[in-house]
Amino acid sequence: MITRRTLLKNAAATGVLAGTSGLAMPALAQNGPVKLGYVSPQTGPLAAFAEADKFVIDNFMTATKAAGLNFEVIVKDSQSNPNRAAEVAKELIVSDEIHLMLVASTPETTNPVTTTCEAEEVPCISTMAPWQPWFIGQQGNPGDPASWQPFNSSFHFFWGLEDVIAVFTNMWAQVETNKQVGALFPNDGDGNAWGDPNVGFPPVLAEKGYKLTDPGRYQNLTDDFSAQINAFKQANAEIITGVVIPPDFTTFWNQAKQQGFTPKVASIGKAILFPQAVEALGDSGHNLSSEVWWSPSHPFKSSLTGETSAQVAEGFSAATGRPWTQPIGFIHALFEVAVDVAKRAGDTTDPDAVVAAIAATKLDTLVGPVTWDGANLPPFAQMNVAKTPLVGGQWRLKDGGGYDLVVVDNKTAPNIPTGGQMEPIA
Repeated sequence: MITRRTLLKNAAATGVLAGTSGLAMPALAQNGPVKLGYVSPQTGPLAAFAEADKFVIDNFMTATKAAGLNFEVIVKDSQSNPNRAAEVAKELIVSDEIHLMLVASTPETTNPVTTTCEAEEVPCISTMAPWQPWFIGQQGNPGDPASWQPFNSSFHFFWGLEDVIAVFTNMWAQVETNKQVGALFPNDGDGNAWGDPNVGFPPVLAEKGYKLTDPGRYQNLTDDFSAQINAFKQANAEIITGVVIPPDFTTFWNQAKQQGFTPKVASIGKAILFPQAVEALGDSGHNLSSEVWWSPSHPFKSSLTGETSAQVAEGFSAATGRPWTQPIGFIHALFEVAVDVAKRAGDTTDPDAVVAAIAATKLDTLVGPVTWDGANLPPFAQMNVAKTPLVGGQWRLKDGGGYDLVVVDNKTAPNIPTGGQMEPIA
């Protein structure tokens, strides 16, 4: 099989265009724009992850043009569907002839795009999925660690399950509970990783003295959570956790209220990261908790614009009339890394040069330092994963309506300030 990378390497070496398998060659980047492909779930149940995409990309284009840099961003919608994500990734590689793939937002989008890039040997940078479902989920045999292999073209930056487990249990320790935990783990990349008996929540919670009630995997977009609610009631679970898509948590939480089940703590990944998801719950969203990847109080600046986290968040609200949302920081950082890589790679039509530049990245971004140095990672993931800081937050009703996300735990990242203490759900 002749991959896109082979063709690009041949062209970079000979200065001529090689044509085979219908894969047309792009112009040399120095004679045209650096082409960035970007895939995210702009529609479907995961669309909240992409709410800030247009704002970030518009600002990126303005900033790079002002700096005399020539970039083109070709955006594709995964429609929250893994098959669609793979299709549009192939389109970007074959038809749009991109130099670098960027992809974000949950394993349902990041994994199929990364897999496609690996097959075509096209450089890829991804974010906004815990590293375990991203890395382990793409291995031929996820259940056999001895078989896991590093990727050749693909790199990822975000936090891991070890970080979210630490953050959640640190928050729970601030509230007096019976340590009975109910789990909502769907049958998808995140749910299977979070509920994994080896690398997920179960072994760590057991070690910390928590008893986990896991009713088993359910299908996304479920309309009846009675079985889960009954299991949690029977176990007298005072803590609920899980990694749930936004519409499913709305269904679960409303049904739990209707059936008289209100835990003291509900720390939920994915579903309640976004203001609109919590606002959809009305007053019952008060004191729900989640991981916090990025906020206006994060003490970091953009390498591209020099703006602080607070300034970028304010800019989003001013431009859209909507509250800031966590993906702003990571999408911004994804494009920061792309600019830094393109500058250092030299000829971005040479995939090997781009991959080498990604691997050598040491960049302070809006979400903190991004460097693939292997720090705080097991050996098998050190080549491909860079970790970013994580803290815990709780949604609080504001006087006059709406919610604030208050950072209540920073033990895993003390440089990110807290704004309050964890409170039980009334």
